[in-house]
Amino acid sequence: MDKKNALRAGAVTAGSTLMMLLMTSPALALTRDDGDDPGKGLSIAQTLGLYVGAPILLFLVIAGLVMVGDKSRKQQKQG
Repeated sequence: MDKKNALRAGAVTAGSTLMMLLMTSPALALTRDDGDDPGKGLSIAQTLGLYVGAPILLFLVIAGLVMVGDKSRKQQKQG
């Protein structure tokens, strides 16, 4: 009985995904909208800094703050 329900759920999901893909129109990204004023693109260095460097830096800052908070809590328990 579980296999039948899983198969039915998979079929419904696949069918609804297929219908959504068929019903959507293309984005028409080449057609400009009124008021559309795109800026210049990012350089490779800016892109890497924004999507690679900034998340790594943010992770390191958060991890450092957590480690500092954890050390101070351990020192309070020992003292």
